[in-house]
Amino acid sequence: MTLANFSTLLQKYAELIVKTGVNVQKSHTVVVQVSVDQRQLARLIVKEAYQAGAKQVLVQWNDDIISREFYLHADDDILTTIPQYRIDETLYWIENDASRISVVSQNPDALAGVDTQRVAAYQAAAGKALVALRQTTQSNKNSWTVVAAAGPEWAAKVFPELSDSDAQVAALWEAIFNAARVDTDDPIAAWQAHDHTLTAKAELLNHEQFDALHYRAPGTDLIVGLPKNHRWEGGGSTNSRGERFMANMPTEEVFTAPDARRIDGTVVSTKPLSYAGSTISGMSFTFKDGKVVDASAEQGEDVLKHLLAIDDGAKSLGEVALVPHRSPISQSGITFYNTLFDENASNHLALGSAYAFSIEGGTEMTEEELADAGLNRSQTHVDFMIGSELMDIDGIRQDGSRVPIFRGGEWA
Repeated sequence: MTLANFSTLLQKYAELIVKTGVNVQKSHTVVVQVSVDQRQLARLIVKEAYQAGAKQVLVQWNDDIISREFYLHADDDILTTIPQYRIDETLYWIENDASRISVVSQNPDALAGVDTQRVAAYQAAAGKALVALRQTTQSNKNSWTVVAAAGPEWAAKVFPELSDSDAQVAALWEAIFNAARVDTDDPIAAWQAHDHTLTAKAELLNHEQFDALHYRAPGTDLIVGLPKNHRWEGGGSTNSRGERFMANMPTEEVFTAPDARRIDGTVVSTKPLSYAGSTISGMSFTFKDGKVVDASAEQGEDVLKHLLAIDDGAKSLGEVALVPHRSPISQSGITFYNTLFDENASNHLALGSAYAFSIEGGTEMTEEELADAGLNRSQTHVDFMIGSELMDIDGIRQDGSRVPIFRGGEWA
């Protein structure tokens, strides 16, 4: 590792993840999902969590190579049957109000060449079996955060021009630390200020209560309806215990749920999407009455088709998010091939399920009530990027009048 002060920065990062990411308090249960390649960060997170008062820290390891072998060779019935012990494990997390830390470092092309139908079959089975965990997460019942760590394969994808693996990994760590504000004197204070800025922007949009948004850019002319009493959110969230947490680090977005019944027009992607171990790029969608009626991609179209076929809700939208083109991640000029970062460089949408907290009282609604209110329900939630310096967005009021929200990719 050639990055100066790496050990110091990694320690600050672990502290930030524990104290700001999931806000660990006395007697909390914490779950860490992390690659076997990230043992150093995992150990620091576990130590910080116990020092913050956690009563237990559970570590769930993952590995790209093992996952690839599973998709290639597991029997079909194993691929599509989630064992009860895995379901019980997630139910244990829910029952113990566990805070979940997901550390992403995967190779964006880890599953390239694997039969996409096998990957889709497993994801569909997992989505059905682990539905309780998804619903808990999307209702913010418990704290959760997604953060990143630099893996060699991912770093090579992002920085192919650098001479060797060490230099690539160091460059990716530097970019991660910068995006997560770890390189500031006080990262926790920096995140508190950033949370305040995003929350203030969300409150302005909540006050307006637009009926719809109209997106315009080259290849994009899309009107997205918004449900009554929708709630914009930006920065941190609050769990059912009243504790503040940061679901994504980094984050530069304010977001809400669309009315999944009122989406019409065309939209094109502006950045590649890393999904299911493959890269999808050059995507184009046509929506009518809330559903995708036509879709294509220049790369990874078969993967995209399987995504859209997961269930009926995968053909509609569950999130609209606003990110200015001059966001720090966008201005870095780096394509990360990782949604955690790339979505914070660009306005984006999400295929699949909406977050229950995106409507007033939504966290107390049933799945049927959420659907009746216009919030999309699905087993999946996949963000894709649509923003650029050429995008204009108008807010449309109930009376049909329009208010500029974005002009030339920036807040108007």
